[in-house]
Amino acid sequence: MGDLFLSGNSFLSYPLRIVWKIYEDLPFESLGQAGFSVPKRIFKRAVDRNQLKRKIRESYRIHKAVLYDSLNNTNSRLGLMLIYIAKEKLPYEKIDPAVMKAISKIDRELKNNRNPDI
Repeated sequence: MGDLFLSGNSFLSYPLRIVWKIYEDLPFESLGQAGFSVPKRIFKRAVDRNQLKRKIRESYRIHKAVLYDSLNNTNSRLGLMLIYIAKEKLPYEKIDPAVMKAISKIDRELKNNRNPDI
C-alpha cells in the first residue's frame, strides 16, 4: 500500500482529494482498505480533525457497498485515501455528496476497465 501515493490515481471531489489504486493481487482479505486524513496544518485542534474524520468515515461506510460490488465482480482490491482539503469545517450535508461522487467515479472506472472474460 506504500505505492498508493506514488503510482495511484487522484482527483478532487471538493472538499476531498481522493487517491486510489486498484490492486490485482494483494494478500489482504478485505475488498478495500480506506484511510481518512485531515491535515494538522489547517486544523490545529484534534477535536476538529476527529470530528471531520468521523463525518467522512460515516459517509464512506454508508456508500461503500456500491464500490464493493464492483470489486467483487472484478476480483480486485482497492487502496483508497480520502483527504480533507477545505480550509473550514463543513457540515455532513456538504461532505456526503463529495464522498458519493468519489465512490461513483471510482465505480465507473472499475466498470470501464473490467475484462470481458471475467
